Order: sequence, then C-alpha cells, then structure tokens
Amino acid sequence: MIAYLEKVEPKQRMLRFYALHVAPTLFGDWALVREWGRIGSPGTMRLDWFDSASEAEAAGRKLGREKERRGYRAVV
Repeated sequence: MIAYLEKVEPKQRMLRFYALHVAPTLFGDWALVREWGRIGSPGTMRLDWFDSASEAEAAGRKLGREKERRGYRAVV
C-alpha cells in the first residue's frame, strides 16, 4: 500500500477516503490501483498500467502528494 488518505470535514458532512496501491497484472505489467469514495461505502476503482513497479510507485506517490495538498490526510 502506498497510501490511505482521508478527508473529514464534519461541518460539510464530508467523509471521504482515497487509497493507492501497486499490484502486478497477469500480463507482466504493473498497475496503480486507486480507490476513492465515502468512508463506509464501497468506492470507485481505477487502474493505471505501467511497465515497472517503480514507475507505478512514483505515480502513486505523486498522486498522494496532490491529494494531501487538497486536504486529505494520511491514516496510519
């Protein structure tokens, strides 16, 4: 898992999560798996394919930093 982020703003009734991890595909590529949605509900998933695990991890870290700038916080 690269990151699990949450954005909680009770006044706006906002309870969101964003999860990022890297996984191998059946064809030898690597996928950055993104899942996002409301905390407690199933999220929406998206896969982005890369040639190597390091490329996928770099893209995931970059996306995680962008989400943190938008108010998401890492959960340990």
